[in-house]
Amino acid sequence: MSGLLFGTAGIPLSTWPQNTADGIRRIAALGLDCMEVEFVESIYLDEAQAKAVAGVARNNQVKLSAHAPYFLNFNAHERNKLHSSQGILHKAAKMANLCGAESIVFHSGFYLGDKPQDVYQTVKTALSEVLDKLEADGNPITLRPEVSGKPSQFGTVEELLKLSKEIKRVAPCIDFAHWHARDGSFNSYGEFDGLLRDVEKNLGRTALENMHIHVSGIEYSKSGEKRHLPIRASDLKYEDMLRAWKDHGIQGMVISESPNREEDALLLKESYQKV
Repeated sequence: MSGLLFGTAGIPLSTWPQNTADGIRRIAALGLDCMEVEFVESIYLDEAQAKAVAGVARNNQVKLSAHAPYFLNFNAHERNKLHSSQGILHKAAKMANLCGAESIVFHSGFYLGDKPQDVYQTVKTALSEVLDKLEADGNPITLRPEVSGKPSQFGTVEELLKLSKEIKRVAPCIDFAHWHARDGSFNSYGEFDGLLRDVEKNLGRTALENMHIHVSGIEYSKSGEKRHLPIRASDLKYEDMLRAWKDHGIQGMVISESPNREEDALLLKESYQKV
């Protein structure tokens, strides 16, 4: 992937009518570069609609990713719930691929009182089984577990780097706001720089050239993430973050998850170009 692309989590708020195709056209009109198709509540496209979305994205030179439904838990203790999570991710990955997305983001699940090392193995097995099905389908999409915003959730940077190192076609979605919200730290140039060094150390330079990043402002407590905020209404030191990105020459997609979506996507893009 060439350069760093900026876009929104879902259809820009200023889009009318509010549909995926017009959202992609709005992204292009705003001077943004990418959009994440949000299947977070439901997988709302059928195969024909997904293929049409892919065409609109190609015609407007907008790169797409997708986000799977929120209600997944690859550490579910009930086997039927675990199998359901695998099936939902498999279906979401199919629709994302038909949309032309190269990767699909998802939340991996919760520790549920289990030892983190045991949860890691459970999640690894569950995702490997999903990838086996995608391989059989001929679906080349990359699975991107997301850095989580609460200590109760599986998805530390260390866990995701390990998963990505051990499983082919898994790569991390680095959510800078979530990582900050877990304990209120991770909000300085040195910490941003250190994270990117860890990515390169574990996954190689190619990982820095194909990043998938989520950013927003965030409100948090001792329990972690509470809600997303506009960047300028938060304590996120985003200019230091952008400087670390520039110093490492990262490439890939940056998705604004702020409540004001496109406003913060444009803020990040314009600020990054000035660094």
